[in-house]
Amino acid sequence: MDAPIDQPVLGSRRLSNYLVALLVSIGGVGFLLTSASSYFGRDFLPIGHPAELIWVPQGLVMGAYGVGAVLLSSYLWAVIAIDVGGGRNLFDRGADTITIERRGFRRLISFTLPCGDVQAVKVEVRDGLNPRRRLALRLRGRRDVPLTRVGEPIALAELERSGAELARYLNVPLEGV
Repeated sequence: MDAPIDQPVLGSRRLSNYLVALLVSIGGVGFLLTSASSYFGRDFLPIGHPAELIWVPQGLVMGAYGVGAVLLSSYLWAVIAIDVGGGRNLFDRGADTITIERRGFRRLISFTLPCGDVQAVKVEVRDGLNPRRRLALRLRGRRDVPLTRVGEPIALAELERSGAELARYLNVPLEGV
């Protein structure tokens, strides 16, 4: 009996998301401090002289941008904290099941299907402006079920190795290579 394969899937906790959330947070706080400096007539920022800005319309618009950026950064930090999209793929031939779990905003999304429903393991590679490299299960009578994370493309060698290993484990063909 083969041991089950448990593949972790990276969600939103990746370096690029941390950097974007940090930059949006810093920018939002900067806009809010600029707006407050304009309103109170005091420089709250060490750079420039935002107190010299006229409150209406410049300071007010800066405040609106600041509020928007802080709200956006709050959303980004919440997505990172929850780790939306993270989860695992569990392939168990002993129990004849495939379980795919992902974290959503409010709940864990779990999808279980029998191994016999899998027709093939599909490797999809599309290069260009918007590259896509993904591994998916081709199911009988249903849509393909993606197995890899969204976002950063996986190295071709890793994608092919993972696809071949999974196809061997499930005794199905590997498509798209």
